[in-house]
Formats: sequence, C-alpha cells, structure tokens
Amino acid sequence: MKKISSSIVIFILLFNANLYSQNVNKNNFTSLIQEEVGDLNNDKRNDRIMVEMDITDKTQPSRLQIFLSQPNKKLQLVVSSTKLIEGQYPSRKNGEYSGNNVPDFFIENGKLIMLTDIDHRKSSYEFRLNKNNFELVKISRVKWDGKDTTFETKIDLIAKTKIEYEQVTGSEKLLNKKKKEIKINALPKIQDLSFSDLEKF
Repeated sequence: MKKISSSIVIFILLFNANLYSQNVNKNNFTSLIQEEVGDLNNDKRNDRIMVEMDITDKTQPSRLQIFLSQPNKKLQLVVSSTKLIEGQYPSRKNGEYSGNNVPDFFIENGKLIMLTDIDHRKSSYEFRLNKNNFELVKISRVKWDGKDTTFETKIDLIAKTKIEYEQVTGSEKLLNKKKKEIKINALPKIQDLSFSDLEKF
C-alpha cells in the first residue's frame, strides 16, 4: 500500500508541475510585436489581430491570436497559434538567428493577409473567414535573382491551380509561364498550419 500511495503522490506532483509549466509558457508571450484592427466577420465592428513573442524562450517563438467581435460587442478569441510563425532562433538553424522578420498581418476587404520574407522569398497568404475558421485560399510569391529577373508564383487553392512565371524588370511580358492543377481535399485552416507547412506549397 505504501508503494502504491507513493506512486500516486509522485504522479500528482509531476502532473501539477507539468500543468504549471504549461500555464507559465502560455503566459510568457508578453512582448507585443503587432496589433491590427479591422472588420473580419463583416459586422461593421473592429476585430483584433495580435502577434506576441516569448523573449524568455531561447528560440523566441511568436503567438498569433485573432479576436472576433460578438453580438454583445465583446471580443472573443477564436484562433491562438504558436506554430504558424517560426521562432527567431529556430532549431533548423541550430539556435542561430534565422535572419527572417516576424510576418506582418493586416486586414483587407474582410480578408486576413499574412506577409512573409523567408530566405529572400516574399510571400503573401490570404485567409477567408468561414464559420469561425480562417481558411487559406490564395498564395503569391516573388523571388528576385539579384539582377533583373523575378520568379513569381500564384496559387489559388479554391480553383486548385498553380501558376509560375518569370518577369524581367521593366517588362510586362511573362516568360516561361507554367500552369498546373494542384490536389487539395480541403482548405487548410490557419490554426492547423505550421511555418513548414506554408513553405511546402
């Protein structure tokens, strides 16, 4: 009986310690990086986007939170993600600075737009609100060769198409244009996406 009781006590202590650790980690996102307001759910009231960083963690992760206005005029948290934005000192860089800025978020025509600049490739991700879920619907990418040519990609997840082409600075002509269909079963939700998921498109 003593052995069983001791095991139970140890289990409870470990569980409480783990729970405490989780709560502390959640509350460590105290450095506000960006706050954006605008109407996302088409109710003519301001919703809010917040990006906060945990500067106590060695990887310096960021958390995205989205609050939507409710009929009672209060804001309700509908999205909270710590995996969409890569940490400033990620494990893939062995703890060194990634060299990439924290993404910018803004609201345009009721859509949530996320802008990234990862390894010199600029990307724009467009999310639409559908039943309290933000679904990824469009991706645009541009990469410059350092001289006079840009390599661009347009992905439409609703139409299931991907278009790639090159463009010389100062010219409107599209070179080496390629269009292909992409396979997708359902539109990805922002809370399910990670930084690495976005880079795979």
